[in-house]
Amino acid sequence: MAIEAHATARYVRTSAQKAGLVMDLIRGRDVNRALATLLFTRKGISHDIAKLLRSAIANAQQKDGFGGDVDRLYVSACYANQGPSMKRIRPAPMGRAFRVVKRTAHLTVRVSERPLEIAAVAADAEPKRARAKAKPAAAADKGTKAPARKKAAPAKKSAAPKKK
Repeated sequence: MAIEAHATARYVRTSAQKAGLVMDLIRGRDVNRALATLLFTRKGISHDIAKLLRSAIANAQQKDGFGGDVDRLYVSACYANQGPSMKRIRPAPMGRAFRVVKRTAHLTVRVSERPLEIAAVAADAEPKRARAKAKPAAAADKGTKAPARKKAAPAKKSAAPKKK
């Protein structure tokens, strides 16, 4: 059974849209490759997401039944939901006021353990040489008719008028 763990950071001072752009980069990747990607991403939120990913890895290591190999962990899901927005007022000319919306986001990273890949034992007793000999015969049956060639397009006449 694969281990699954998650970590959530709430009320992070960024918009969910900006965080989602960075989270799209790491979704489905191995955790080591995801951390390397976040290290070299030139976005301010990537530091917070890397911290969150490390927390999710630590949570997975604490679960019962964890295999102990961090290299088998991958980012199974990560998303940014919108948090509450703080409304502020900015003074404007002639006694007016502009509204400033300071957005927050709730970030979630979920990591899972990849199952061990066990090589299947070949069930058919046919040797490899016999299969290799049978393959060209099947290909020869398909190629009895030559493929049709495309006809060349007629040359276009120039639309410019001739000089007299």
